[in-house]
Amino acid sequence: MASNDPDREEEEAAAGEDEDTGAQVAPIVTLSEVAVTTGEEKEVVVLDLKAKLYRFDKDGNQWKERGTGSVKLLKHRETGKVRLLMRQVKTLKICANHLVLPSIKIQEHAGNDKSCVWHASDFADGELKEEMFCIRFGSVENCKKFMETVEGIAESSEKKEEKESKDASDAAGLLDKLSVDESKTEKAPEEEVPAAAVKADDETEK
Repeated sequence: MASNDPDREEEEAAAGEDEDTGAQVAPIVTLSEVAVTTGEEKEVVVLDLKAKLYRFDKDGNQWKERGTGSVKLLKHRETGKVRLLMRQVKTLKICANHLVLPSIKIQEHAGNDKSCVWHASDFADGELKEEMFCIRFGSVENCKKFMETVEGIAESSEKKEEKESKDASDAAGLLDKLSVDESKTEKAPEEEVPAAAVKADDETEK
């Protein structure tokens, strides 16, 4: 006998839909876990601060925003070299990526003690380009910390390069000295045995 109660019919239909049949459906696509590398695995974070970065557009003669995010100073575990890396906060797109070299000169931006500027050969766009950057922090303290850290790294790198240059020069000088000594040894004349001594040896043997 059919029921005239529509609510009851809906409940029975819903119960039928929710009934577990025990059937297992295999997924159409199997997703495998993929390891994502950032290029920072062999580096140690020296400094990590939030900031906004600008680059100077020579053609337009104006500052253009590169992005807001985290600026890091990363030291390579093996080479000891330090690079500056900054990514946008949401997209993680690279805004700046360059080595902190002894030649880098960083200075406070005129009229804003929360900002500083510097020149660098940057690789953020996949090719080396000379850029002029300006970075702005949320506080004067962070700006000073950033400037002092960069200056300290640049000074340390300069001393390291001078030492390596001196060591290479000393090693080259030592090699030259050894080469000269070996050359003298090879060209040294052999001592001639007097003929009388040779004759005496022959008579002794007889």
